[in-house]
Amino acid sequence: MTGVPRVSGAFLLLSLCLFSSCDGGNILVVPIDGSHWINMKVLLEELHQRGHNLTVIRETHSIYMAETSPLYTSITIDLPTQWDDFFDFMREIIRGHRQGREMHPEFFNMLLGFHSFWAKALSQLLDDKATVQMFKDSHYDLVFTDPACLTGVVLAKYLDLPLVLNVRWIPAGDGHVAIAPSPLSYVPVPGSFLTDKMDFFQRVKNVLLYVISSFQHKVYIEPIFTTVCEKYFKGGCDTTSLLQEADIWLFRSDFVFDFPRPTMPNVIYIGGFQCKPANPLPADLEDFVQSAGEDGVIVMSMGSLVNEMPPEDTEEIAAIFAKLPQKVIWRHKGSRPSTLGNNTLMLDWMPQTDLLGHPQTKVFISHGGTNGLQEAIYHGVPVLGIPLFFDQRDNLLRLQDRGAVKILELLHLSQDFEESLKEVLHQDSYRRNMQRLSRLHRDQPTTPKDRAIFWVEYVMRHKGAPHLRTEAYYKMAWYSYYGLDVFLLLGAAATILLLSAVVLFRFICCKKRRKSKQQ
Repeated sequence: MTGVPRVSGAFLLLSLCLFSSCDGGNILVVPIDGSHWINMKVLLEELHQRGHNLTVIRETHSIYMAETSPLYTSITIDLPTQWDDFFDFMREIIRGHRQGREMHPEFFNMLLGFHSFWAKALSQLLDDKATVQMFKDSHYDLVFTDPACLTGVVLAKYLDLPLVLNVRWIPAGDGHVAIAPSPLSYVPVPGSFLTDKMDFFQRVKNVLLYVISSFQHKVYIEPIFTTVCEKYFKGGCDTTSLLQEADIWLFRSDFVFDFPRPTMPNVIYIGGFQCKPANPLPADLEDFVQSAGEDGVIVMSMGSLVNEMPPEDTEEIAAIFAKLPQKVIWRHKGSRPSTLGNNTLMLDWMPQTDLLGHPQTKVFISHGGTNGLQEAIYHGVPVLGIPLFFDQRDNLLRLQDRGAVKILELLHLSQDFEESLKEVLHQDSYRRNMQRLSRLHRDQPTTPKDRAIFWVEYVMRHKGAPHLRTEAYYKMAWYSYYGLDVFLLLGAAATILLLSAVVLFRFICCKKRRKSKQQ
């Protein structure tokens, strides 16, 4: 970060005048770019429509967050350009998968760099007295943040504001790990690629992965923000405890998508909140879709972070598509493969949710991102999943376990793509199972989006929600939390009683022997 944060628009005027007279709340938003921003923006749009004022902290080189927007006022901080390097690294990961190579150390180092950039940016933000005074003068009602990076969590602590999380992942893994009991006997650790039904050796694997991931977080990631805490908070702070002090966790999942597990009263499940009924397609796209006839349409997108697959993959995929009777709509920004057939339409951008909601769509080919899979659930479209990185394999595994997804490894793309696609197309169980999940997801008393907005406004109305969170995590010693001190006391008492009984028994026996000898 270089220089002072830039404030776009007439922010100071808004802070001093408009906010004091507006009926809505005043929310400081600290999001994460990419797909995380895409779905968080859905909630911000709804909050804006309800009259709330939004201020968004963004980085200079954001790929999705505009500096000027009718939706929000932005505070722009200067971070070193990292998106070009990030996309290059994503492409390298894909090449590694194709060659059977894993890149865990490089990937972990990239995540460390991401957290380090934001920790330094936060430190310089808080060193700027004018910016800090501006935060205080704005009289925010709460901080709304994505805790996959802890910048917003620490900032909420510094400003002493209620905290609402738009969460699925935290630096330590699944957000539940920080707040809810997570028995490793049936709660799979992210990256384990296990379900909630584990045999003995799978449970051993799950425990070992939990120990390793916890060690990595404690030793490498947590100290990055602990340094910031020590600088600005007397006595320092524990970032995990800061997460546990959050008032509401808006969790981007539900138990149609995820495995059943223990939870807490301030965890509000909003899985699929971004889903909505399909709108009519543009005329030219509708004509293309209708031209498929009874064979239907295949939709393919590998997400917001993958604009194109390696050339050898696109050539193979296009050649297989060309042999199919179905029409194909493929989001792809790279060069057109030479094997592309007349039945395939390549687009830089496509209305994905509108296509998934079209009755002609038969299969969705996806990388397994949360947003796309939840849209597929909402519209009841079976999925052929090709996981690439992050949480994608775990996401797909949850739906494969429910019989709605077929997973294809990128390493086996050349051999198995055509067969796997035809299996999902023609084996009716995939569609039946996904439509069953769709019915379950839609059968709710309120929509996930309405639920999310209610709880954000609830926190504003009541200046927090401390009555919904337990203090056990950050005020109890670990041995007290797990009841070890109680077990030790009861064990000691039982041992003393047992020993006393043994001593009394021996004493009685010895006394009887002495009497026998005297007689």
